[in-house]
Amino acid sequence: MGTPMISQALPLLLWGTVGACLLMVVAWVAHLQTRNAGWVDVAWAFGLGGLAVYFAWAGSGEPSRRLLVGIMGGVWGLRLSTHLFLRVLRDPHEDGRYVAIRQAWGGAIELKFLGFFLFQGLLDVFLALPFLLACLDSSPQIHPLAWVGAGLWALSILGEATADRQLQRFKQDPLNRGRVCREGLWGVSRHPNYFFEWLIWVAFALIATASPWGWTAWSCPLLMLYFLLRVTGIPATEEQSLRSKGEEYRRYQLEVSPFVPWFPRGTL
Repeated sequence: MGTPMISQALPLLLWGTVGACLLMVVAWVAHLQTRNAGWVDVAWAFGLGGLAVYFAWAGSGEPSRRLLVGIMGGVWGLRLSTHLFLRVLRDPHEDGRYVAIRQAWGGAIELKFLGFFLFQGLLDVFLALPFLLACLDSSPQIHPLAWVGAGLWALSILGEATADRQLQRFKQDPLNRGRVCREGLWGVSRHPNYFFEWLIWVAFALIATASPWGWTAWSCPLLMLYFLLRVTGIPATEEQSLRSKGEEYRRYQLEVSPFVPWFPRGTL
């Protein structure tokens, strides 16, 4: 990365980090009031979308590219954070993943959660790398790869919103309490929301690929894939589902693809 680009990037990163961490402190205070660590997810999505909008507004790159980044990142962050916010409001019970963390981490849990929340703020700044690179790119033309990314983003936003709506509708029926959702996309993937979320990150990387140092943007979808497949995504979610749904979820695991939508076993 050239010296002029670094000098432009540093103030954006500094103020972006301050804003993301302050937002996480607010979310941590909300979690203290409600005993629900799910606020970290709301703040994570809202903060990352906010960084996209901030970089688009304050960046020095070509205006139409910055506008594209602001729309894509802002709409993604607003949709996901609103969905998560409403989920926290509807269900006062803390997500089982965070209940397990409380039990595993032991004493001084409030301070440990503060560190966890702040780490999520710093993670936001790192994952905003594709937005930053694209918003500092002064090239006069938007590269075709960016338009490919915009198309993938639109399809993935629709897919993730559809999966969220299908699961929400399933849970709202009292007759489905304790059952496994196999409706719509959930019949071909155990985690279609995660799959489309990852594709959104591929789209963000495509937006930045043609920019100077754009290849580094691919670290973000790779990191997200690692988190989803190995850390806080599928493993933690499935452990909680096995605790709450037992044998029915084990059958679901045997029959339905864990991530990429595919035909259930026995249907081909």
